[in-house]
Amino acid sequence: MTDIMNTIVKEIFKKLELSSDLKTKESGERFFKEKIKMHGVKTAIVLNISKEYYKQIKDKTKEEIFNLCEELWQTGYMDESFIACNWSYNVHKDFEEKDIQIFEKWINTYIDNWASCDTFCNHTVGEFIEMYPKYISTLKQWAKSKNRWMKRASAVSLIIPARKGLFLDDVFEIADTLLLDTDDMVQKGYGWMLKVASNMHENEVFDYVMKHKANMPRTALRYAIEKMPKD
Repeated sequence: MTDIMNTIVKEIFKKLELSSDLKTKESGERFFKEKIKMHGVKTAIVLNISKEYYKQIKDKTKEEIFNLCEELWQTGYMDESFIACNWSYNVHKDFEEKDIQIFEKWINTYIDNWASCDTFCNHTVGEFIEMYPKYISTLKQWAKSKNRWMKRASAVSLIIPARKGLFLDDVFEIADTLLLDTDDMVQKGYGWMLKVASNMHENEVFDYVMKHKANMPRTALRYAIEKMPKD
């Protein structure tokens, strides 16, 4: 690995530390129930740092970029995780089927909050699923995990495809698996998935909610019907 590749994560860490401020850190932490490691850098600045350093590595192989993403995830900081999410999505044209194993490892090993989960799964994993739809079967396995973030990932990975009207039967199957989950992060995740699916399939999602409303947790139900007409 080149000198640039060896030092880039350290440079990013220093730059984020220098760009942090206590007010941003304290306001950011209020969005999470769990303890979060964050520098406290405004999102726009994190994105600028991401773009600035990606220019130095954009000619590298996907494998080299994934290695850097892994180093960024390993820091445990949410700010670095957002950069890892951006970089993994940047190489989506080179995704191969085997990459799902890497994505699963990152979710299972490193993700510990809803923001990193959603940023990674909405874009990187969602794009992968559109490219290789047969791996929806993998999402269905994630839905049965004991890891709350794997379960949320199974739903939020379909947010963008579902918004396009894709995979409705699979959306309902994943919702079935998660239906009675007691974790509010999981409930909000699959409720959000149903909500975006209703953009293109309002009647079908409405019928699903009516069928399950007696058992569906109120949090999930509230999310699912949020965009529907009041009547």
